[in-house]
Amino acid sequence: MDVPAWTAEEDRTVQVTVEPGHDERPEVQHLGDRAPTYAAEPGALPAADPAALDDLTPDTVLEGARYGTYTLRAVSLRGDSARFRGEARRDHLLTARFGTGDDALVMVVLAGGDRAVPGAPAAAAELCRTVAAAVGRSQERLAEDIRAGRRDALRSGLQRLTDRGYGRLRVRAAELGLAEEAYTAGLRALLLPVDPQCRTRVCFGSGAGGLFRLRSGEWQDLEPDEGAWEGEFRFRASVARPGDTLLVCSGGLAAPMREEALLPAELATRWTEPEPPGLAAFLADTQLRLKGYADDRTAAAIWEA
Repeated sequence: MDVPAWTAEEDRTVQVTVEPGHDERPEVQHLGDRAPTYAAEPGALPAADPAALDDLTPDTVLEGARYGTYTLRAVSLRGDSARFRGEARRDHLLTARFGTGDDALVMVVLAGGDRAVPGAPAAAAELCRTVAAAVGRSQERLAEDIRAGRRDALRSGLQRLTDRGYGRLRVRAAELGLAEEAYTAGLRALLLPVDPQCRTRVCFGSGAGGLFRLRSGEWQDLEPDEGAWEGEFRFRASVARPGDTLLVCSGGLAAPMREEALLPAELATRWTEPEPPGLAAFLADTQLRLKGYADDRTAAAIWEA
């Protein structure tokens, strides 16, 4: 699904707050003519167990890096609904660099669980760690396959490790006495070579989520048949062009990207600037609020120089 860039100023309503004396990007509170139901900032904290403080999840996680020809920005933030109800963030984000020098691989893996699923936060975290660990152990072979353009080998190898990750979730669900669907999450992962001579970008995963590309000011949905993909392995390896922005995200952001023209249009306007946003600006961009979309949002974006 291609979403055209904005051409009609009257089609959008944006409320902004600008601090006097600052030329930085204004903070956008929400898009559309109706404010979201919940407040813009965190409210109640999740309940804590003094015997399990390691399980606490922060409201927001930010990460960034720059290698070769690309700049990475990544974020996972608690949804408005969870902030209001004092519930923990269900999405999980993990970023890692495996290896050294030009042979290294940067990995971003994110997982998002349904708000109605009680085991979603733990399942998302376990799935991210399992898949990332498997990629790390296979880093040398994966880096070589990416540079050589061996897409069939990449697809089969990444599908095997993804299947193993979901297999572990099913085992854990049985141990906890839960149904399989009560301990699962949608998965998306990016593999990015550090080698500046290699512009191949690999995305894979399963379940809810999205992969989008901003090229020449217009968004392309690289997973357009969302319903047909449910539960199936997804894989895409493509060569990035200078000026591209690749966005991979959990279902909480993929849904408004597909269903509300205001959001992709506003992001296209912001993300076609000469320089990628800093971490604070990226956070403001990804939490642009729309009424009816209050789930966690987790996303990673790659800007190609």
